[in-house]
Amino acid sequence: MRVKGGTTRRRRHKKILNKTKGYRLTKGNLYKVSHEAHLHAGQYAYNHRQKRLGQIRRVWITKINAACKNNNIQYKDFIKKLKDKNIELDRKVLADLAVNNPDVFTFLIKSL
Repeated sequence: MRVKGGTTRRRRHKKILNKTKGYRLTKGNLYKVSHEAHLHAGQYAYNHRQKRLGQIRRVWITKINAACKNNNIQYKDFIKKLKDKNIELDRKVLADLAVNNPDVFTFLIKSL
């Protein structure tokens, strides 16, 4: 006796088609095309999660650089002085200080 597997296949197809709902052209309607689109979308999501970390770091550096310019010091010199004094504050913390507590940031620069 052969097994057709109609309900299992329908359930599997519906799962993919629901995830690709709203995609352009036939990517949201036809199973084969939508399955490929779903696989590509997963790959793009993975890659861009990695890229987002670098983009966030760039924003931090921009904020620190702006605060350094207000205090008449270059970003590169500020980072070098921090390293020389073994002050291990990461860029996330420095950017937060620069935006939310500029007086503390200025005190940090003066103390270097």
